Amino acid sequence: MLYPSAHVRVLRYNRNERGVGRALTVEEEADVRCEGAVSDQIARAAEAIEALAPRRRALTDSGRFEPTTIIPRDAWLEGLVNAVVHRSYSIGGDHVRVEIFPNRIEITSPGRFPGLADPADPESISRHARNPRIARVCADLGITQELGEGIRRIFAEMRRVGLSEPVYQQAPEAVRLTLLASSTVPESVAHQVGPSAMRILDALRLAQRPLGTGQVVELVGMARPTVLRHLAALRDAGLVVWEGESPRDPRATWRVV
Repeated sequence: MLYPSAHVRVLRYNRNERGVGRALTVEEEADVRCEGAVSDQIARAAEAIEALAPRRRALTDSGRFEPTTIIPRDAWLEGLVNAVVHRSYSIGGDHVRVEIFPNRIEITSPGRFPGLADPADPESISRHARNPRIARVCADLGITQELGEGIRRIFAEMRRVGLSEPVYQQAPEAVRLTLLASSTVPESVAHQVGPSAMRILDALRLAQRPLGTGQVVELVGMARPTVLRHLAALRDAGLVVWEGESPRDPRATWRVV
């Protein structure tokens, strides 16, 4: 049986926002559809991501300074494999998307986390194969291990190179993994400002644009005085800046440094 939407689409944008219509920021010839068997989709998508991902020159295992992806390959590859193997194939109108921006990679997979999985604590999610036959075949091909350690490996790889923690977001119809190409906040600073402030910082990072206080309140679902207190702590820690003409400027915004 053929599922028209059972494929992977890899796109690269030339700005940190997608834009729409005339302002759409997808680069020319940077929209790749990877079709065929699951193993072929993963292999072709991995090649496309490798070619399109943000890069820098760094010392590699070869002992030479060579171009390498800013976001570690093992992190985005594990995210890609998870998205393809565990997507909901009952949702026939959507496909797996890997969207590459100058400052992040977003991987969106149709369907929600299965069972009682808590997306707020992804490292605690135990193994649950939504598609056991696909998972078994991929394990036999050496693509996966069926040990339930994939998400934890994504976190470990991002921490290893000093990048921000991966962010999982669960919408009614899909799960999105965001891998940011920004440096992590030192543990001492994160402890100083507290988990609620870090949640606000993540919301600002994911928004990819300056936000007013009211917009931050809507995103995180906290009371305005609480949000203001945490924003002040983030500002004092040098993680965000406030930009406005006066203390009562209704157009004032907060942005990530």
